[in-house]
Amino acid sequence: MDGTQLVKGVLDLAVLAVVAHEDGYGYDIVRRLREAGLEEVGDASVYGTLRRLFAAGALTSYVVPSEEGPHRKYYGINAEGRHMLDTQATTWKAFVGTMDSLVRAAEVAS
Repeated sequence: MDGTQLVKGVLDLAVLAVVAHEDGYGYDIVRRLREAGLEEVGDASVYGTLRRLFAAGALTSYVVPSEEGPHRKYYGINAEGRHMLDTQATTWKAFVGTMDSLVRAAEVAS
């Protein structure tokens, strides 16, 4: 099974979950996703997801000056994003439950 395809399908949910915990800038969010176990997540995919979620009204953004380099654009979740997170989390949990039942049934049948 190709893990990168699985990540693409749930990247919105993963990014919303990470940002719901704490605001972050692009590379920080990539790092937190990888530390959580999504090692195969691509930088460009996360940056694209952040832009898309922002355009959809799910995230806010603000710029923080940095003494170490360019200013950093931080993203935070808002009410629309929390609603989106809740909805997608419910869908994900139902999907995982269904897949778990299917796999367990196949294991018993083996």
